Amino acid sequence: MTASPSSAAQAARERLAVRLRDIRRDAGLSGGELALRCGWSPSKRSRIENAKTPPSDADVRDWCTACGAEDQAADLVAANRQADQMYVHWKKLHLHGMRRAQDEVLPLYAGTRRFRIYCSNVVPGILQTEAYATALLSTIARFQGTPDDASEAAASRIERSGVLHEGDHQFAFLLEETVLRYRIGSPDTMASQLGYLLAVMALPNVSLGVIPFDAERRMWPLEAFYIFDDRQVSSELLTAAVNVTAPGEVTTYAKAFAEMSKNATYGARARTLITDAINTFG
Repeated sequence: MTASPSSAAQAARERLAVRLRDIRRDAGLSGGELALRCGWSPSKRSRIENAKTPPSDADVRDWCTACGAEDQAADLVAANRQADQMYVHWKKLHLHGMRRAQDEVLPLYAGTRRFRIYCSNVVPGILQTEAYATALLSTIARFQGTPDDASEAAASRIERSGVLHEGDHQFAFLLEETVLRYRIGSPDTMASQLGYLLAVMALPNVSLGVIPFDAERRMWPLEAFYIFDDRQVSSELLTAAVNVTAPGEVTTYAKAFAEMSKNATYGARARTLITDAINTFG
């Protein structure tokens, strides 16, 4: 079992802290001397160097300047930002509503050729109807206590789904059967959403598998995750969005996706599972 995404983010911060400590030591500075040169308290220096407090970009630059290592500042700032972006709390992301967060991922979707998407709880955003997306996003906003711009955010989510029909994109979706049964919105919203899944299955660039309740598991159910080519995995936790770019971790998610694919049903059997679910909402 791999480390949790949040621990992976902490590991990235610890790697950065080690690099900063090595720069200080290479410069022949004590912790107290570095803090003095930066105008910090000794405790701030200690918290940064022990990965207890994430440094700002300015902190990283000040550290490098104090150590005469200005040539390393750019790389370290980039590493700091990557660690910061790896684990982003939803409340921060949705502070001014959800539409902006939806818009920001459009370039990532447009630039990805191969998508592998696994969901165990809700229909993937790229496959959601506008009514389903509005109902789901409104529920999220209410739970988080953030501005409810669900209608506008759902419209952006629908715009994002245009990649299904445009460009050279390939999609492999894996849905747990629970996704077909969990009610989001009204019964009519659910029936329409599941009907849309049937339509999408007919697209030549789409593979959609459903993992039945009674499948003998090769992999336990996981949190939803999206693999963008072989370069990034985005995972959705209750409190945060997690972005993983370390090649070894991306490979682990790809392995999990391949294992779960062996439990899934496709074609006529998958359509039967979806149709049976539609009938429960009729």
